[in-house]
Amino acid sequence: MADQRPVTQTYAVTGMTCEHCVRAVTAELSALPGVDEVRMDLAAGTATVTSVAPLSEESVRAAVDEAGYELAGGGA
Repeated sequence: MADQRPVTQTYAVTGMTCEHCVRAVTAELSALPGVDEVRMDLAAGTATVTSVAPLSEESVRAAVDEAGYELAGGGA
């Protein structure tokens, strides 16, 4: 039996200003396959996502974009 540990990643999200924003981003990120939990910090502008496996930046970016916000930064 493989002991699979959850993966937690934190992303910076720009454009969120209220609880409605938080709910919209949470809903989109929660819909990604394998996501167990999403914790948002409106003041810090971050989304912390716990999933069964690492999420691709493209899928997270697409989910945040679908909610109407933007993933800050970005890898090379």
